[in-house]
Amino acid sequence: MATPELPDDLPSATSQSSQQDVEVAHSQRLASPAVARNRDVILDVLRDVLAARRQVLELASGSGEHAVHFAHGLPHLEWQPSDASPRALESIADWRAEAALPNLKAPITLDVQAEWPEVACDALVAINLIHISPWRVTSELMLQAGRRLPKDGVLYLYGPYKRGGQHTAPSNEGFDVQLKSRNPLWGVRDLEAVIEEAERNGLRLDKVVEMPANNLSVVFRC
Repeated sequence: MATPELPDDLPSATSQSSQQDVEVAHSQRLASPAVARNRDVILDVLRDVLAARRQVLELASGSGEHAVHFAHGLPHLEWQPSDASPRALESIADWRAEAALPNLKAPITLDVQAEWPEVACDALVAINLIHISPWRVTSELMLQAGRRLPKDGVLYLYGPYKRGGQHTAPSNEGFDVQLKSRNPLWGVRDLEAVIEEAERNGLRLDKVVEMPANNLSVVFRC
């Protein structure tokens, strides 16, 4: 039975910082094992859904490894990483310095629940965010996406979901219990509730892609 891949990858929706990323010796970089497992399958989806996009704002970029991998794999995009955690921002900056990619921008501070900086983007990407944050983060994310994205702009979400009010696998149910034991405001969300919140803010569901380890890629457009 595949198990969720997320306990070692806790991105920062607010000032919550990951406690289980591994520090890379002699640098400020963090290394998340979850990234190595999911980055290529996510990139395959992003190549399709971001083919016509040009400027991406990534939320809760965590260690920064996703940003480097996606900026390398999608050179037509300008990739803007962000996080609320100072430790994560240090890690992103260090990974960026090593990669030296012309389309990967310096990380910026962004707390989803606070005032957002003015950043031009036609796509928003949030990986492993909404289940490791209070529901109000999802509400604010949808509000901001509806306000900021242009016509046909993309919101891409990745993570585990319930469907029809039920977990899609016993492993996801156990993961949900684990998340709520860490913080009762966290948890695997109902996909239908996420879609409803998106539609309330002018977004429409474009596609749902089944991913390894009982995760989903969920794509919305304006």
